[in-house]
Amino acid sequence: MLKIKPGEVPVPKLHEYLLSAVAPRPIAFVSTIDKAGNVNLAPFSFFNVFGANPPTLIFSPARSGRTGQSKNTHDNVLEVAECVVNIAHYDMLYQMNLAANMFPKGVNEFAKSGLTPVASEIVKPPRVAEANVQMECIVKQVIETGPLGGAGNLIICEVVMMHINEKVLDHAGSIDPYKMNYIARMSKQFWCRISEENIFEVPSFRMADSPGLGFDDLPEGIRKSKYLSGNDIALIAGSERLPEEKELFEMGPVPEVKMLIDKYGNDFETFEKEMHLLAKQEIEQGNIWFAFKILMIVEMTRESLIA
Repeated sequence: MLKIKPGEVPVPKLHEYLLSAVAPRPIAFVSTIDKAGNVNLAPFSFFNVFGANPPTLIFSPARSGRTGQSKNTHDNVLEVAECVVNIAHYDMLYQMNLAANMFPKGVNEFAKSGLTPVASEIVKPPRVAEANVQMECIVKQVIETGPLGGAGNLIICEVVMMHINEKVLDHAGSIDPYKMNYIARMSKQFWCRISEENIFEVPSFRMADSPGLGFDDLPEGIRKSKYLSGNDIALIAGSERLPEEKELFEMGPVPEVKMLIDKYGNDFETFEKEMHLLAKQEIEQGNIWFAFKILMIVEMTRESLIA
């Protein structure tokens, strides 16, 4: 593997590696105000949510890699410890990109980008009307990680008011990911857009009564399968228990299982391969427990051969 030791490569190259590796990153489109009342609006991809009680966001306007100069956003929150973190979407991407330009201090990026300022209810900086989610924040702490170009400035914020456009809510009043039209940053000029075909659901083992078996409690033949991926096996390992022998015998009449038993019953290696491929197909269709029983029939057969 390529080894990268910070300090032994130029900072711009290290920056590129980091941003390419840690991706995609959500965007904090942050509005701030200085002590003279000048409004600033700028996007930052060094951003995420870090707690709900209190509700905490952190974003980082890093120092310029070329000049080492701090961003106007960083300077503003030191003067007025408030901001609004707006969540941008694809339909405002290029307007947001205009606001990212390095305008001189005092220039209003709302005017430059054509976006609409709307008064906040608690904090002084305005919100971005076009953003579907707007979070008014009090800045609790600023942590400067270094004085040189490329150093981060962690702006730790507490959300004191959230505004959500009803059009992105589902019937239960939750934010619907299919309606958010998310965008995210990668590296260089690469971005991504989260559209309907990119969204999928993953079963949450953490919400189950049992934490699941785990890889280590699966038979070796399943753990070391040549035909299942790590993701396939993980879905099996999330099951609460091993199938019982009675349940495996009940699988005998299942047409696709019976066909493989009849066809390859005297050729265990091929039988194992075909059964694992059948299980993989069932896993891809979401039939995890059915796939687990198919795999365990192979293990039961293996044990009978050894005996």
